[in-house]
Amino acid sequence: MLKYYIQATEALKRLRNNEDGVVSFEYVIVAAAVVGAVVLAFGAAGGAGPISDALKKGIDAVTAKIT
Repeated sequence: MLKYYIQATEALKRLRNNEDGVVSFEYVIVAAAVVGAVVLAFGAAGGAGPISDALKKGIDAVTAKIT
C-alpha cells in the first residue's frame, strides 16, 4: 500500500511541474463552461431555455409579417 502511495505522490509532483498538462486541463475547464452555458441558454431538453424562446418568438414575428 505504501508503494502505491509513493507512486501516486510522485505522479502528482510530476503533474504539478508539467506545464503541458496544465494547458490541456484548462481547455477541459473552458469546454465544460461553454457546454454549461449552452445548456443553460437553450435548455437541456433542446428548446426550453430563454434564448430558444426569444429566437422562436422572433422567427414567429418575422413569419407573421411575411405572410
